[in-house]
This record gives sequence, C-alpha cells and structure tokens, in this order.
Amino acid sequence: MTELRKDYILDRYVIIADARGKRPHEFREEKQDKKVEKCFFCPGNENLTPPETGRIGDEKGWRIRWFPNKFSAVDAEGQVEIRTDNDFYTFANAVGFHEVIVETPNHEEELHQLSIERIYEVLKVYSDRIDDGMRRAEYAVLFKNHGAKAGTSIKHSHTQMIAYNQVPPLIKSKVEASKRYFVCPYCRIIDSEKGSDRRITESNTMVSFTPYASEHPFEAWIFPKRHIRQMHEMTNDEFYELASSLKQILVRLAELNASYNFMVQQSPAGENMHLHFEIKPRLSTWAGFELAGGTIINPVSPEEAARFYRGEK
Repeated sequence: MTELRKDYILDRYVIIADARGKRPHEFREEKQDKKVEKCFFCPGNENLTPPETGRIGDEKGWRIRWFPNKFSAVDAEGQVEIRTDNDFYTFANAVGFHEVIVETPNHEEELHQLSIERIYEVLKVYSDRIDDGMRRAEYAVLFKNHGAKAGTSIKHSHTQMIAYNQVPPLIKSKVEASKRYFVCPYCRIIDSEKGSDRRITESNTMVSFTPYASEHPFEAWIFPKRHIRQMHEMTNDEFYELASSLKQILVRLAELNASYNFMVQQSPAGENMHLHFEIKPRLSTWAGFELAGGTIINPVSPEEAARFYRGEK
C-alpha cells in the first residue's frame, strides 16, 4: 500500500511506495573505480592545490587540510546586493568563498573508515570553517558529495563549504516554518522520533532517525537533543557522539556502496532554528512525476530503512 506523507513542518510531500521497492541488499551499487593518474589531494601534491588555509598536523605531515577550491562556484568580489528589474529578473553576483576540506591523507580511506576520534576531529574542522564562513558572508553551506551519483569528481575523501551572499531558500523555509510553532518543532519531533519505528540511534546527547517523509531511500537525520542553533555551540561530548552516530550510518551505507550527500543545516545569524545534519543517499532517480509536480516517490519506507540501520535487515 502506498502512502502520501507531508514533511514535519514544510509544505512538501512524498509518496512512500515500498511495494515498488527492493530489499536493502538489492540497492547495492557496483563499484566503478576510475584509474587516477595523479590525485591533487594526496600528500606530496600540495603544490597542485591553491595555498592552504589551514591544516591539522605540521609541515612533516597532515591529517586534515583545507584550501580554496581551484574551481570556485562563487566570486571573491562583485555586486552583493540582490535586486529586481522589471518585476521578474532578480539577480546579484554570487559573492563569497569556496573551500575544500580533505579529511584524510590516505587516498583509499573513506570518511566512514576513520575512527570516531578522527571523525570527531573532522567535525571540529567543519565547525571552525562554518564559523569563518558565517563571519565573512550571509550564510555558509557545508556539504559532502560521496560517489558519482552524488556529484563527486575527485575520489579522495573531501568535503566542501560555500559561503555566499544569501541564506538558502530551504533554510529560510525551515526558519519561517519553525516560527509558526509556540515551541521549537524540531525539539518535539526529536521527542517523538526517538521512540518511534524510525529511530536509528539514541545517545546521551544525539538522536538519529529516518525522517517520516523521507525524500530519498535510506535518508537519515541526526539532531542534538539540546536546542542548539549553530555547530560551534556543541560541547566536546556532543561532537564525539555526533561522530559516533554519523559513523554508524555511513558504515551501513558503505555496505550498499551508496553514493550520498551529507549537509549541515544550521540557523542563520539572528534566527533560532534547531541545528541538524542530513544524510541523503542517492539510490534512486527522480523522473517525470517528480519533475512535473515536485512530489517525490520514495520506494523504501523510512521504517524499513531504520530497521536496516539498526542491523535488523
């Protein structure tokens, strides 16, 4: 039986059609490794990237390093103010900066293969870079593309951040939708989902679950239990338990060899949206129905996906 489900707070619907779906192992993608002549992100090739902004390590070696993206999606200068001409033509230059964070010097090592302590260290760098981006621009989007279907072009494990002169429309929508509730809706959602069939993990400080109206098969969200607006507000314990939750989810996705996108969703300056982290596997293709109306068909119910993450499937 299919079911039409609405996002918790956004005016966005999905059709859960698990009768059309497959068992988790049937989603497994075949590996398609490409031969790499020279990896710009490997140790010894640092001169092939723009001068680095920072690193964890020293001149003898590094564990994490970050630097400007050679092919930036935004410009360092330009018309920052967004304006409209003739009612319909709204524009500005995309002004800000675009960084790459290389998470490991090992070309063959993926984020899920790092220890919890190493992922903790990576998350701390994410927080630092987002802070820098939020100071220098209107908003900072931190995201990871893993796998060809998720848009990655370089295999070596890395994350990107684009800080630019606009709060993204999706973030604005979440902020405005949250304001319609007397108390934070995400705090209430956490309380509900940690005891539901969609729960993945719960620790002292974190809850992870598959969202009720998941757009993607095996989509997963992670929330701090505390009402935290931005990543720098997290304690060391929260960073550690976030690293543990994230690793558990990514290890399971690795069993499917799944491409995925991972993104940080944090509150813009001066707003009060609950910080959260979204993992969106790219195991299905949106086709004519999705493009025609904007309603997504998801062939895996979030309840089925949660059982997979809990090791019950």
